[in-house]
Amino acid sequence: MGKGDRKTRRGKIIKGSYGVRRPRKRPGTMPAAAGPKKKPGAKT
Repeated sequence: MGKGDRKTRRGKIIKGSYGVRRPRKRPGTMPAAAGPKKKPGAKT
């Protein structure tokens, strides 16, 4: 296993492929800033 193994994450990085071990990053899938949501107009 290693750089030449297409089933490992490192091998997929070297080969430039994607799969279960190396999923594609999709824009917009990251959650917004964590923390309590504040309602507009609410007094604090």
